[in-house]
Amino acid sequence: MRIDAHQHFWVYDQSEYAWIDDSMALLRRDFLPNDLEIELGRKGFQGSVAVQARQTLEETRWLLELATDASFILGVVGWVDLRSSNIRSQLEAFGGNPKLVGIRHIVQGEPNDRFLLQPEFLRGISLLEEFDLAYDLLIYPKHLPVAAEFVRRFPRQPFVLDHLAKPPIKSGSLRPWERGMRELGTLPNVFCKLSGLVTEADWQNWKPEHIAPYMDVAFETFGPRRLMIGSDWPVCTLAASYTRAIDLVESYLSQHATEVQEAALGGNAQQFWKLGTRQKQLPGDSQHTVGNGKNKREGDAAHASRRGCARNEK
Repeated sequence: MRIDAHQHFWVYDQSEYAWIDDSMALLRRDFLPNDLEIELGRKGFQGSVAVQARQTLEETRWLLELATDASFILGVVGWVDLRSSNIRSQLEAFGGNPKLVGIRHIVQGEPNDRFLLQPEFLRGISLLEEFDLAYDLLIYPKHLPVAAEFVRRFPRQPFVLDHLAKPPIKSGSLRPWERGMRELGTLPNVFCKLSGLVTEADWQNWKPEHIAPYMDVAFETFGPRRLMIGSDWPVCTLAASYTRAIDLVESYLSQHATEVQEAALGGNAQQFWKLGTRQKQLPGDSQHTVGNGKNKREGDAAHASRRGCARNEK
């Protein structure tokens, strides 16, 4: 199964999207499942993982509603307040939904570069394993050493790095980003998404050879069994069409064996999140039951008034 491991949905509202400035005006509209389904079909993808972009419980609920109605949304990486004293009850509220596969916090937007190591945040992360939830790392290169220290505290917790930590592709610099990546990649419970790369390059003038050295580092560091393709749609459209963003990674992978390509194009994501075979169990349940409930597909119009919105995601 071919799976897009990273994409977003939102209903555009100017007051909630201050980060979408004039240079990103084409993102000032709604992006909903009907739009993505067309793009997935063109590239032969059977499913996707929708990732949070707004730090509210409301958006997490909304994304799970979309995933219930659109069967191709195989999983949701949502948000809960990991620093909250009632984090357990927040996780329990979503714990019975098998489409919730992970949690993310927009750490790149936090003023404290050591945010990941705050005691309250560490306490919240410590609960995710109980709920069978992975954690997405959304960080900048400067955060990589802290991320490695953070991950070492949770050797059994699955992590996935978004967008290769947003390397400085436009400037062509590799270090110190490369050093940080290689350190993080030594930790076997961290996977990595080949996503969001075109928007770290020169939007108008990028070429595959500008981005290939960064994918080389990711491939050498994480290996073929810990990489996943992701479009970062619709943000990718600032620099490339959906098809071109996917073709960039797919072309890079074509130099490798068929089984390596199949793993990065969907197999690794399916294994990492147990997509299509999850039966969510709350803490205290003795085992996981394999199953995949049939979801009916309804139109997006019913959701257009709900505010599943984005903030600080670029």
